[in-house]
Amino acid sequence: MTSTQTQNIVALATESAKTLAAAVTAAELVTTLEGTGPFTVFAPTDAAFAAIQKDVDSLLKPENKTKLANILTYHMVSGKHMAADLEDGAELTTVQGEKLKVSVNGDKVMIGGANVTTADVDASNGVVHLINKVLMPKM
Repeated sequence: MTSTQTQNIVALATESAKTLAAAVTAAELVTTLEGTGPFTVFAPTDAAFAAIQKDVDSLLKPENKTKLANILTYHMVSGKHMAADLEDGAELTTVQGEKLKVSVNGDKVMIGGANVTTADVDASNGVVHLINKVLMPKM
């Protein structure tokens, strides 16, 4: 297994969240997420995207690039926020501009109503937390 610290967020997504990686490419956000960061990405799993597959198919079309970018940047926060740093009731301002609310109950962490299924996946330019649903900003 390779050390994830040497991989940037996009390389990690390509391995563990293939739909997210495809969406990041379609929205032309690869360069941003390969940047220095640091970034915290709340990455929906492939299963989370599959639950809204019809929407995903539509969003991946070139004419929906702006809407897709809006949704994806809603899953990104500037800075490196490890799970232990997240406090119950805290609000994180996303790259998209809206806020995501953090809920912590024991060892269960939720962000914007999604469960964090795998926390603290270290990357060379930040951290990734896998979540079980796609978060939708107000449109």
